[in-house]
This record gives sequence, C-alpha cells and structure tokens, in this order.
Amino acid sequence: MLIALTAVRRLAIAASLTTVAASAVVGAHVSSLNAASTTPSSTIEPTNNWLTGLKGKHRQFFDNPSVNPVALVHVLNFYDTYNKAFGVKDADINAVLTFYGATTFYGLNDAVWSKYKLGEFMDAKDASGAFETKNPWRTAPVVLGLTLPQASIESLEKRGATMIICNNALTIFSGLLAQKRGLDATAVYNDLKANILPGVELVPGMVVAVEQAQKAGLTYHRQ
Repeated sequence: MLIALTAVRRLAIAASLTTVAASAVVGAHVSSLNAASTTPSSTIEPTNNWLTGLKGKHRQFFDNPSVNPVALVHVLNFYDTYNKAFGVKDADINAVLTFYGATTFYGLNDAVWSKYKLGEFMDAKDASGAFETKNPWRTAPVVLGLTLPQASIESLEKRGATMIICNNALTIFSGLLAQKRGLDATAVYNDLKANILPGVELVPGMVVAVEQAQKAGLTYHRQ
C-alpha cells in the first residue's frame, strides 16, 4: 500500500491553506531558489475548461487529497453501478477525480516519476517493498493487494472520467522536490507541468474547483 512520507503530509496541509497564504509562502520560497532561472515556461496553462465537458445526468466530484487508491475504485463503482443497476450508459455519467495535496504527483507521467525518483520522495513502494519508479495509478493500481487495471487512470479516462490537478499544489510540491534534489524550482515546476498525464487538466486551485463543482450541481464525495 502506498504511504505518503512525513514531509509530503506536511505539504498536503500546506496545500489546503488559502490561495493567498499559499501563494505568499510559495512565492517567497520559489523566489529564493530561482533568482537566476531562465527556463521557459511550459505551454500548459491552468484553465477551467474541465467544467464545460460535464454534460452527463449523473455527476459526482471525487475529492482526493490523500494517497489511497481506493478512490480509483470509487470512481469505477460510480460508473459500474449506474451501468449495471440502473442501465445508465457511461455517456450519461461524469466523475471528476482530483490530484492535489499528497496525490499531486499521481497526475504526472512515468518519465518524471523515474527522473525525479518520486517513489522515494513520497515513500511510495510496490508490493516487493521497492520504491515505485513509475506512476502506479496510471495503468495498474494495486488496491488491497489486488491489481485492478480497470480502475486505472487511463481506463477511467476512457470511460469519460475527468481528472484535474491543482496548480497551487504543483507549485508547492515542485518547490519542495527541487529543494530536496538541489535543483532549480522553476525548472522543476515547468518540467513537471509539461509532463502531466494526457487528459489530466491543470486547474488554478482545487479550493476554487470544489466551489465551481458545487455551483455546477455536482454531488460531492470526499475520499
């Protein structure tokens, strides 16, 4: 079972601060690390486009800041139960799954998991006890000892699930990662942002996304 390390838990708390407070802390921290950075920004920019595709009759927001792959199973069950018990097609179902707090890096691809040793950084281990070298949720998450590819990020996206990752959290976590690795924080942030998983949308801040989801009429499921 994947476990977030102590430093990551502290960041999860930091990521839940108000946008103003988080921006002040991160701005000061990043500024001290990156005064000389010349790395160009990624072309990926935070948007609210994820809201426009939510046209289904049944819509739920799965709020998932803690590292627990059971959240993936909850999204799977949302689709499967409506399919089997109520005869509702996937096209009429919208699940939204979040990546922020301790789950921020689970919205990134295998390349940066390997490059920055994110398994070691987060104390995320496989069944053998070795640190993960790729994103374990992307294609074959292990839940309660069972490998469930049908509950993977890629499988859920194919069924129409929407995935969103918080830019505030990505900024905070990339800064801490850069400090841990002795790297330039702006360069690390831009690299991580450029390697967000296909289909996962970068949003300005999850605190606002939760409110937007409620205003749009989505039901709320805390993980």
